[in-house]
Amino acid sequence: MPLFQIAKGRVQQIKKTAFPSEKALQELFESNLEILLGVRFLATEFDTGEKHGGRIDTLGIDQTNCPTVIEYKWRENENIITQGLFYLDWLSDHEGDFRTVAQKKLGNNVEINWDNPRLILIAQSFNKYDAYAVNQIDRNIELKVYRLYEDGLLVLEDFRTVAQVETESAVASSRRGKLPKAERAKAYSVEKLLEGKSSSMVELFQQLSQAIKGLGDSVEEAPTKLYIAYKTTRNFCEVEVQSKQLKMWLDIPHKELNDLKKMAQDWSGKSHWGTGETQIVLNSLDDVEYATSLIRQSYERTL
Repeated sequence: MPLFQIAKGRVQQIKKTAFPSEKALQELFESNLEILLGVRFLATEFDTGEKHGGRIDTLGIDQTNCPTVIEYKWRENENIITQGLFYLDWLSDHEGDFRTVAQKKLGNNVEINWDNPRLILIAQSFNKYDAYAVNQIDRNIELKVYRLYEDGLLVLEDFRTVAQVETESAVASSRRGKLPKAERAKAYSVEKLLEGKSSSMVELFQQLSQAIKGLGDSVEEAPTKLYIAYKTTRNFCEVEVQSKQLKMWLDIPHKELNDLKKMAQDWSGKSHWGTGETQIVLNSLDDVEYATSLIRQSYERTL
């Protein structure tokens, strides 16, 4: 996808360039990990020991406290999916080693969520076979595509599975008598969080969810055990469905929020489930539009 610059009514295409090495790519991401991926940095070139004989490019922990392995592909002929899976399996069998690294970097009180460890693979491109392979693997794997342009411009986006691969995956899964991995996880988690809630509360959540996902094509709904996170490269809103209200946290400082109705509260330093520090409470369909306008401000900070 070409990138253009507009100056004085004239359009000029910005040329693509490349990192001089994989190390340069890795160092840039590691220095800006929270901004680019919403992941806190723990270690670089982490040695998995003599038995496994490998080095994890980047080891981190995400906003939901899930352990995260990040691998980079600089050359086109490198297959990092298999390598990344190898390290993800190592992580599952070495919780103690990961905890030691996390505590050394973030302190002894760091919380670690082992429900769904992540593997993030970063490359200039992937193909439909990569997408198909990831669809068939029942693990939390994300493909991220980057493009580097002149003048220090970087574009980072999710690699979207092409329609053909989605169809093939759905057909293959239906033959096994189950939904595709992403649909199973999403349906199960959201459904579970709505269990026992009144019809009015379910409707309120559905209206809000639809409004949030309508903010942009890059918005991802990511349910957890306790709340539903909405994110692009990182979280911008978390929603906890309670019996009589929706409680939300926005990942934007309260002082930066333009909130004419004073709906939001500064929740920094207070205990709560989400990753944001600005709280909103929603209990009426009439307020969904205004709440979405506040959420949009947090969303736009991730773009």
